[in-house]
Amino acid sequence: MLDLIAHNLAPIMFITVMAMLLIGYPVAFTLAAGGMYFFVVGVELSHISPEIRLFWPLAQANMNRVFDIMRNDTLLAIPFFTFMGLILERSRMAEDLLDTIGQLFGTLRGGLAFAVVVVGALLAATTGVVAASVIAMGLISLPIMMRYNYHPGLAAGTIAASGTLAQIIPPSLVLIVMADQLGRSVGDMYVGAFFPALIVVGIYCAYIFAVTLVKPEWAPALPPEARPLGDGGRSLYLILLIAVGLYFIGYYYVFDHLRFETRVVWSALVATVLPYGFAIANRAMKLGYLSRMAEQVVIVLIPPLALIFLVLGTIFLGIATPTEGGAMGATGALVMSIMKRRLDKKTLMQALDSTTKLATFVMFILIGARVFALTFYGISGDRWVEELMLALPGGETGFLVTVSIIVFILGCFLDFFEIAFVLVPLLAPVAEKLGIDLIWFGVLLGFNLQASFLTPPFGFALFYLRSVAPVKAWYDKATDRMIEPITTKAIYTGTLPFIVIQIFMLGLLIAFPGLVTHYKTEPVILDQGDINDEINSIGGGGFGLPGSGLSLDGGLTLPGAPSLGEPPNLGAPESGGALPPPGGLPAPGGLPAPGGATGLPNFD
Repeated sequence: MLDLIAHNLAPIMFITVMAMLLIGYPVAFTLAAGGMYFFVVGVELSHISPEIRLFWPLAQANMNRVFDIMRNDTLLAIPFFTFMGLILERSRMAEDLLDTIGQLFGTLRGGLAFAVVVVGALLAATTGVVAASVIAMGLISLPIMMRYNYHPGLAAGTIAASGTLAQIIPPSLVLIVMADQLGRSVGDMYVGAFFPALIVVGIYCAYIFAVTLVKPEWAPALPPEARPLGDGGRSLYLILLIAVGLYFIGYYYVFDHLRFETRVVWSALVATVLPYGFAIANRAMKLGYLSRMAEQVVIVLIPPLALIFLVLGTIFLGIATPTEGGAMGATGALVMSIMKRRLDKKTLMQALDSTTKLATFVMFILIGARVFALTFYGISGDRWVEELMLALPGGETGFLVTVSIIVFILGCFLDFFEIAFVLVPLLAPVAEKLGIDLIWFGVLLGFNLQASFLTPPFGFALFYLRSVAPVKAWYDKATDRMIEPITTKAIYTGTLPFIVIQIFMLGLLIAFPGLVTHYKTEPVILDQGDINDEINSIGGGGFGLPGSGLSLDGGLTLPGAPSLGEPPNLGAPESGGALPPPGGLPAPGGLPAPGGATGLPNFD
């Protein structure tokens, strides 16, 4: 019996810990306790099975692994983005956006549903928290949609599905955790997820449009009395054209002497600040140059869009790291709340309290996962998982489909943090061995977890919506009638089409990995003038080498020397240059660099 247990300790440990998690035991303590218990068992059985590589002094490694978590700069982005989202949620940004965009699309059939999808995407790009998005839109939009005779299932499904966009649209917490666990750049994960996220938003809108064609009574347009801002399309289009024109004028003429990233930032700043300032002045001085609709759209939409650019734009342009972007986003959220006079001590303390709780929750789960992983790897659990996954039929596709099914099912019961910290580190080596791009793999898992938030009967988004949806008939003063409640059946059936969309999106990502892996082909845009300035700032002839210079062909290079970051050219020297001596290139001043180093500046 002991022999059987010793040779199968890895599957026994994995099944036991997963069963305890599914029963409902606290995740962090279950992982840590399971890791320590099976560590003791493994040490005692190590003389039976050569697959068990555990011994008592190894337990001391847990301390270093815990400190490694504390030193992880990437995880700092989680409290920053969480704090940003909570401040924006408590400043009632969702309420302003839904009211404005709902009236903007109000003349269209399904306009409120379109508004919910657009606002869900905007909230996802600013708050990044599913619960906040679903609850906010459920409280604000659901009563209005029911007031104007939207189908209960369509209304509930649209709100729940739009709220889960926070799982996949950057700056998603899921993508931060995925990048950390897969050992990849958070910026690359954001860039890879950007196009698929836009596609899924477009498919949501296409589905609503199809419903308005087939069942127009399910999604009627708003009546004129429900749109007090009116139309005002002409002045809105005009100010939009002015903003676009300001951007191009700034980019090509005013800031053309600056480097690419700086030109984009300053041009975007001018293109948003000037229309925003004009709209504020138009309202304060009652100038009447803009319609009420255009004025409201500019004042309400530009601050969150500017915040999204401040966070994501700086990350995509390479100006800021995700952690720095999160810090700027948190600061921007505080500034927005202060400008709207919606930040008080109570709101600030609640946001700080919730952020601390979530950050502590994540850190404890990660500590438990590290303890679990040390034991699991020590009993060759990684080899067991690898052999199990590599034996699946279908190769790469079979692995992706199987993992998607497993994660989809587990996502109905477990939080994404638990899945990311326990399952992803075990699957990543297998994916890498199969030649799967890990950014693609992480985005695929993110979409999978988004789908699991919607799946009956355990989808978290369904519970969030159920908690705020009316359970009894209620009297509406605006229409002077009783409105029927939202049943749990309506919520469940309303999400089914969106689950089908999510499954279709998963298939699309598997069939066309280029939707994600385009991040590897993004060109690095360099400005020759900026590089010349950098050379001059170093002084003299560049690096102190006679005739040294820079070439953009293949990166930063020295004539006659291998380029930085590329393998050395062992062929004939170019331009009459000589191959470097065995000790490396000479350091500035003509002295050999110590230890064979190049003595060149580090261009990270």
